[in-house]
Formats: sequence, C-alpha cells, structure tokens
Amino acid sequence: MFFILSKIFSFLIKPIIWIIILLFGVIKTKSHLLLYITFFLLYFFSNSFIIDSCNKMWEIPPKNISSLTKQYKYGIVLGGFSSFNNKTKQIDLLATGDRLISAIELYNLGKIEKILISGGNGELINNGRKEGEWSYNFLINMGVDSTHILTENNSRNTMENANNTTKIISKDIQSRSLLITSAIHMRRAKFCFNKNNFNIDDYSTDATKSDIILTFDYLFLPNAGALQKWEHLIHELIGLLVYKIKF
Repeated sequence: MFFILSKIFSFLIKPIIWIIILLFGVIKTKSHLLLYITFFLLYFFSNSFIIDSCNKMWEIPPKNISSLTKQYKYGIVLGGFSSFNNKTKQIDLLATGDRLISAIELYNLGKIEKILISGGNGELINNGRKEGEWSYNFLINMGVDSTHILTENNSRNTMENANNTTKIISKDIQSRSLLITSAIHMRRAKFCFNKNNFNIDDYSTDATKSDIILTFDYLFLPNAGALQKWEHLIHELIGLLVYKIKF
C-alpha cells in the first residue's frame, strides 16, 4: 500500500501537473489573477538557474576519487540508473548511469572490493525484469569478477534498498562500505542506511555542475528540462520528510 501511495504521490507533485490544473482554472474562471500566478509559476519552474541553485544546496557534493584513501569492502550501488532494451537484450544507461560507471572505476582502482547492486523493479506494474539481474551481466562484460558481484533484486524504494542490503551482508554490516548514488538522492539514501546501522561513507555521482557559465539564456530563458529537475528535487524533499515521519 505504501508503495502504491508513493507512486500516486510522485505523480501529483509534478510541477507541470499543477500548472495544467491552474490553466484549466483560468479557462473556467477567466481570472486574470490566476492567469498571472500560472505564468509566474511556469516561468519560475522552467528557469534553469533557479533549479540548479536549489539543487546545489540540497545535494551531497561529490568527492574527488583520489581523496578516497580508505579501502571499502562493499560499493553499494542504488538502482534507478538503467533500463533494459528488450530488442537488443542490453542495458541502457539513464542520466543517472554514472552510479554504475563510477562503481566499476572504483573497483578497477582497488577502492572497493565488491560491488553490490540494490535494485529490483520500481514500476507500479512489474514487467518481470529486475535491474540487479541485467546489471550483473553488464558488470561481467566490463571485466568485474563474478565472485565480487552481489545483487539485491527485490527493492522498490530507497528504504527497501537499505533494509534488503542489510540482510544480504548482515555478517559484514560493520565492514566499511561506500554508498554510490546520485548527489540529489544521497541525502535520503544515507538517512535510510543510517537507520539500518550501516558504517557507510558516501560517493555522490551526476551532481549539478558548480562551474556553469552564467549566460543570458541560462539565467533568464525558460527551459523545459528544468521542470523535470524540479520534479526530482521535490520528490527527494518530500520523500525524506515522509521517511523521517514514518521511520
């Protein structure tokens, strides 16, 4: 039930949904005030500079790989970084694919001993395929030793990632582990793993760039991509709040 409610809630918090609702309100009421509010919100949520500034305040900053002086037994990679192409029978990395690529790089550099992929199927209707399974094959093809790969295929959200990972490596829970996920997701992810008494460090990926050139277009012109960024940020903000209340 919690999973279904979270999916419904994820749909309702999309800024574009509220803008569409407001536009219908404008058509119905012919209110000039409502029209101005709608245009203001549309401009606000489509401004790249505003959302990137908010993201930077929320994200856990990435580390330089050379700053990792410790060796970790587990590099725990949270799912949501890929999809599976049924035609080619291959993995398709998403915008968050840096999670998996970073884990491979850390493994090859000897920073982590094993890679644990935690990710099942986060869709409301499960199509039978699970991210941990196709990621396993990809890691093998990338030269990772099969004995150094662990997969957890049943998680549907971040708290389940933490709970199920705890069960898999319960005997080694006090071993040093490195949590690998997107910078915007790291704050909520660390909360979940800390709730499971993990001795864990963070390694953020795909963070918002800090050296963006402040051009006129970037500062003032609307960008449809900003709407999706707001969706992700609001999802993380509300998600962490719900987890803190529930857990």
